[in-house]
Amino acid sequence: MPPKFDPSDPAIADLINSFQSIGLSSSKATDAARNSKNAAALKEIIAQTKLSERPLEEKQASLVVSFAPLSANLGPDERLYVVDAIADGRLKSMDQVTAAAKYLEKNPAPVNGEEFNAECGVGVNLTSEEVQSRVEAYLSERAYGGWAGLMSAIGGAKAQPEIRWAPPLEVKAAVERHFAERFGPKETAPKAKAKAEAKPTATAETTSAPPERTVFEEGFLGKLHKVGDNPQIHPHLREAHLATTKGRVYTRFPPEPNGFLHIGHSKAIFVDFGYAAHNNGFCYLRYDDTNPEAEEARYFESILETVRWLGYEPFRITYSSDYFQQLFDLAVELTRRDKAYVCHCTGEEIAAARGEGHGQPKACIHRNRPVEESLAEFQKMKEGKYRPGEAILRMKQDLEDGNPQMWDLVAYRVLDAAHHRTGKQWCIYPTYDFTHCLVDSFENITHSLCTTEFITARQSYEWLCDAVEVYKPRQSEFGRLSLQGTITSKRKILKLVRDKHVLDWDDPRLYTLIALRRRGVPPKAIINFVSTLGVSTSPSNIQTTRFEQTIRQYLENTVPRLLMVLKPLKVTLENVAEDYLHWITKPLHPKVPELGTSTIPFTRTLYIDADDFRLEDSKDYFRLAPGKTVGLFQGPHPITCVSHKTDESGAVVELVCRLEDGSNGPVPKPKAFIQWVAECPERGSPVVVDETRIFHPLFKSDNPAALDDWISDINPNSLEVVKGAMIEVGFYSLAKSALAAARQEAEKRTASAPKEVTSETAEGHPHDAPVATASQLVGNEVVRFQGLRVGYFALDKDAKLGCTSDADDKEPGKRDGDFVVLNRIVSLKEDQGKSA
Repeated sequence: MPPKFDPSDPAIADLINSFQSIGLSSSKATDAARNSKNAAALKEIIAQTKLSERPLEEKQASLVVSFAPLSANLGPDERLYVVDAIADGRLKSMDQVTAAAKYLEKNPAPVNGEEFNAECGVGVNLTSEEVQSRVEAYLSERAYGGWAGLMSAIGGAKAQPEIRWAPPLEVKAAVERHFAERFGPKETAPKAKAKAEAKPTATAETTSAPPERTVFEEGFLGKLHKVGDNPQIHPHLREAHLATTKGRVYTRFPPEPNGFLHIGHSKAIFVDFGYAAHNNGFCYLRYDDTNPEAEEARYFESILETVRWLGYEPFRITYSSDYFQQLFDLAVELTRRDKAYVCHCTGEEIAAARGEGHGQPKACIHRNRPVEESLAEFQKMKEGKYRPGEAILRMKQDLEDGNPQMWDLVAYRVLDAAHHRTGKQWCIYPTYDFTHCLVDSFENITHSLCTTEFITARQSYEWLCDAVEVYKPRQSEFGRLSLQGTITSKRKILKLVRDKHVLDWDDPRLYTLIALRRRGVPPKAIINFVSTLGVSTSPSNIQTTRFEQTIRQYLENTVPRLLMVLKPLKVTLENVAEDYLHWITKPLHPKVPELGTSTIPFTRTLYIDADDFRLEDSKDYFRLAPGKTVGLFQGPHPITCVSHKTDESGAVVELVCRLEDGSNGPVPKPKAFIQWVAECPERGSPVVVDETRIFHPLFKSDNPAALDDWISDINPNSLEVVKGAMIEVGFYSLAKSALAAARQEAEKRTASAPKEVTSETAEGHPHDAPVATASQLVGNEVVRFQGLRVGYFALDKDAKLGCTSDADDKEPGKRDGDFVVLNRIVSLKEDQGKSA
């Protein structure tokens, strides 16, 4: 097991100092030291290339950090060549560095400079017009079925040699402009829920080549049987099924209400609801509530809320308990046909008879008891004459079969627990193996879609339907989704919660869906992530970095950008009047005008990030230092540091600067721009954040679930709380408008949801069952933004903002009792931080 990461350990502290010497900030140097293998590679590169003697800009230093794990197969000469290329500006992006490493693996020193430059895109500087032209040329030769093909088009365009080295954001913007001209504005495109993957109508654009195929039309899902093609034991069963379904697809999402859904469930939800919607069918939300000992009302509520939050509306909400009487009747019929029997063996005896998982099973001594005897015993079970463990009903299957799922599975057991819906009406409850296939049959499910751990259960699934001669759905299995470095076991998460390693089931460091929601991850980003993975029979064990990259891609052009300083340092402009106030109107996103503008004050007193100032200047450092000039991002003029003030410990607490407005001669040209916020109390500026919560991986290893002592793998530094960060005053307007828009959309969606899902008075709807409401779709997490050059953030559920409850015509701003808590959703892509 790897040792705990402790920045105060002398060896690690030396590493961090070494990494800072090449130009990394303290936080980035600490992050680089966390992975011992990568840190060792970086340390070796620094020594081999004497990098500490020629520190880089911070972005260049970050590229060297990213290069370290790619350099394992390179010699000292090749490593030096790449570092030199980063230092002199030839390699400017991670894509170029990756290409350089691959090239030098195959072509070691001496390096052919021209060939290297061509292979790595050195000197390629495409204008926006050139990018648009090349993207248009690529896309015009291909057919797409509307906005659903956007991600595929972007990926294809980026892969083209003539476009490869263009800025990714410009490629994305160019593709979106092409799609807007070709298919109309995105907001009027069919919604992803049911129509985004709809088969395109033949048009001038789609007749020249096959239309863009979706995940529901190819691979595993594309090969699923047509409705009615699943074989039946009797023809009339198929005929009755088709008469009921009218040839339309019916699926179901059947969670057990004994815990909160996690990231793996997002794939099942996407497959079950998405496949039905794509085929103009229906998907049930069915609670598999056959174990009253483990079920809680909060799980029922959360499951419906989470399904709806991900963008899906159930066709109908049902419960396995809706069918308890039908299930009991079929259990009696199965016994009457001598295909079930009551067994009184203990759990240990049953396990021994089954060969303890090895070898051929042995028949239970009760297996061949008379049918009438088993019927009588089963009735006694129902009447409560047996305690739990004293009697069970077992299916009489095939002990000669090699599949353990055919070794007389349990159909019913006695449980001394009241059911949340049926109360004390029943003291016997059907098992999953007995319930699942029969309820699928009752609901005329056309495609019973589940994950591959149920492959062996398919045989018993089909056996039981045929044994009682009911319609037999077809079960099809796909690979489950998991993320590396996470734990999704309900038992283990419960231990984390009980032992206070995490705050609760929705702690943003977890990968339950309620935790991801609280962290601020947009639901559409999760669906985009799942859809890009495809669906096959192979499991998807994905790195969390890939998941986070999908989140960044979604947030990049969908959320506004606000000025933010994480560690404020006061700046006083000495040549500006005390009462100076200048208002600046700036776009909330430079490339998405639809997001609007923000108006912020500029005054004599500003705050910048403490990381943007150094006492000791150097020729390759471009941010603020004594006597140095920097630009203020979206500010009116640059500033020059004149002097500074320190506290008793020697720490810098205030800078005195000069505003370079031209009144003192020519304005120096800044080499870097930094973020800032202004002090203007009467206008509520800046917004002071009570807590900014930054989340790091909860576990140190990639597979904590596989460790016996998995608790010791917990990262003690997984939560970082920063107090006193500052945001521009436009935050209040953003929060108020975001929540108002979310409420409006939620009410619209809920109004159009099926009445069986939204009405507590719908026929057959139990009084305590969850229903769809608008409030399920609205939470503080809808307030999302990018803190410029800091990260992506969302408002936490603990936060309180009084202005979000004000009347529409009341000016947003600070209110008494406000408590501002932000969660970092993800960091910025490819270290898009400030240049050093």
